[in-house]
Amino acid sequence: MDQRSEVLRDEYQKRFEANAAYRDGVWRILCQDFFSQYIAADSTLLDLGAGWGEFSRNIVAHRKYAMDLNPECGARIAGHAEFLHQDCSNPWPLADNALDVVFTSNFLEHLPSKSLIEATLAEAFRCLKPGGKFIAVGPNIKFIPGVYWDYWDHFIPISDSSMAEVLNLQGFQVLSKIDRFLPYTMSGSKNPPLMAVKLYLSLPLAWPFFGKQFLIIAQKP
Repeated sequence: MDQRSEVLRDEYQKRFEANAAYRDGVWRILCQDFFSQYIAADSTLLDLGAGWGEFSRNIVAHRKYAMDLNPECGARIAGHAEFLHQDCSNPWPLADNALDVVFTSNFLEHLPSKSLIEATLAEAFRCLKPGGKFIAVGPNIKFIPGVYWDYWDHFIPISDSSMAEVLNLQGFQVLSKIDRFLPYTMSGSKNPPLMAVKLYLSLPLAWPFFGKQFLIIAQKP
C-alpha cells in the first residue's frame, strides 16, 4: 500500500467511522428516493471517488464499478461492485462507450489541481456511451466559503456554475443544474432522523433554504 492510500484510509477512519451506519442509511434513502430515477436497473455505472461505497452498495444497477485510492473501499463494496483501485486522473481500465452513468459525490474538490479534474472528466467522457449521464454532487463554494476549508483535504473551490462550465468545456451537455440541493452535511455531529431526510427530498421548495451542495446532471451527446 502506498503512502497516499494509507493517508486516505486513516482519514476516512477518523472522519467517518462513528457515523458509518447512519451515512449508509442516508445513502439508502438518497438512492431509492432520488437518484434511482436517473439510473436504469440495467445500467452499467461507475462510482467515482467511491469512498466507503455507500452509493455503490445502495444503488440498483446491472453492473457497478467503484473507483477510489482508499484500499478499504474494496472491502466495503465487495459483492456489490468491482473495485478499481487507482488515481482517477490516470486512464481508466474501461473501454470507450462502456458506461451508462458516472456518479460522483463530494469528491472532485479533493483533487489537488484543476488539471487533474479535467483529466478525470475526459476519462468519464471517453468511457460514457453517447447519451450517458455524468451526475455530480458537491459542496457549493458560493454558500459555504468559510467552512469549506475546515476539511484539510479540500483543494479546489467549486460552484455549480464552475462545475457546469468545466463539463461543457469537456464536451458534455448540462441537462440540469441545481445550485442548492442537499445540506452541506447530512451525517455530521447532529444527525437528523432518517425520516427527515426522506421528507426533505420530497420537498424541493425547502432546498433553497437549506441546500448548500449543488447537483449537476450532464450528458455525453
